Amino acid sequence: MQKMKIGVVGSGAMGSGIAQVAAMHGHPVVIFDANAAAIEKSKSALEKVLNSLQEKGKIPSAKEVLDRFTFASDIVSFRGCGLIIEAIIENLQVKQQVFSDLEKVVDSNCILATNTSSLSVTLIAAACQKPERVVGIHFFNPAPLMPLVEIIPAVQSDESVVENSRNIINSWGKTTVLAKDTPGFIVNRVARPFYGEAIRIYEEGIADFATIDWAMKEFGGFRMGPFELMDFIGNDINYTVTETVFREFFYDPRYKPSFTQKRQVESKRLGRKTGRGYYNYAEGAAMPEPDRDEEKGKYIFQRVLVMLINEAVDALYLHIASREDLDIAMTKGVNYPKGLLHWCDEIGAAKIYDHLKNLQEIYGEDRYRPSALLRQMAKSGKHFYA
Repeated sequence: MQKMKIGVVGSGAMGSGIAQVAAMHGHPVVIFDANAAAIEKSKSALEKVLNSLQEKGKIPSAKEVLDRFTFASDIVSFRGCGLIIEAIIENLQVKQQVFSDLEKVVDSNCILATNTSSLSVTLIAAACQKPERVVGIHFFNPAPLMPLVEIIPAVQSDESVVENSRNIINSWGKTTVLAKDTPGFIVNRVARPFYGEAIRIYEEGIADFATIDWAMKEFGGFRMGPFELMDFIGNDINYTVTETVFREFFYDPRYKPSFTQKRQVESKRLGRKTGRGYYNYAEGAAMPEPDRDEEKGKYIFQRVLVMLINEAVDALYLHIASREDLDIAMTKGVNYPKGLLHWCDEIGAAKIYDHLKNLQEIYGEDRYRPSALLRQMAKSGKHFYA
């Protein structure tokens, strides 16, 4: 039986990665990009990675998968697609134009999905004549390796479109979670303090980048520290998400961007991809040694952790996602060592609440306000899980 034809808009790293996943699961895939050089780069990258997978014995035939790709510079090539996933620049007007154009060439039952990480799916859908066919399908980079995909219904999304989208992505071996269409969805919302509070600790002169990274790995069991991870993601990308979430949450101080990260972007110290970020990645450059002071390290870890837990609790309180999906998202999407709600149960809501109230008293900032649900849990002594 012929598998559904899948379309991907954008041939960058994310678009190519999504296309690879679909093709490896037997789908014919159309990759569209108006930039001819980008198309050639995508072709070359896919050939290289698929040949490598064949050499390692992970797929039987690279050619078989490569033959499923069609590279196109005209959107009429999307005719006959059952699902199209857009993976282009995080610009609302550009995305809206793309969706409006797509509707003119695809079948009436074709699902149109956006891979946006922080923009409103509802606003993107509003550009369409049939907004009910639009849904958010947010992969994480690199798409072939990261198991998590967030499914985000727009206000207008038809339930059958959401269900069908989720079933398709699940059939690709991914773990899907359902998130409300709010800024940052689950992962990019809940993870903000991992970066923001770490930068704040640095700006206060409590510790340097290396020490903060060491503390989060040593005492929290995180695979990467916040500054290592920002350099890996790209400081421009991370900062754009921070700015977007801050603006879209009506300038809630919990998501306030930092001058430290802004200056990194302005100086083009974007991380590994430019050879310099919070760390120097030039050949022969030595990585700085952390201050392995146990008391300081535990303080850093606990301060960042209570902020993360509070964010997850508040997301549950506001019905952004279920408790299970919140914990799955953070362990599968950003490799946290534990689900944050499980972590809260382990430590105790009362301790988390007291720590936040203490920070709020010291700084006098709404940034540290405890979630109403955390306050309730602290007073009742209840747990999120039995």
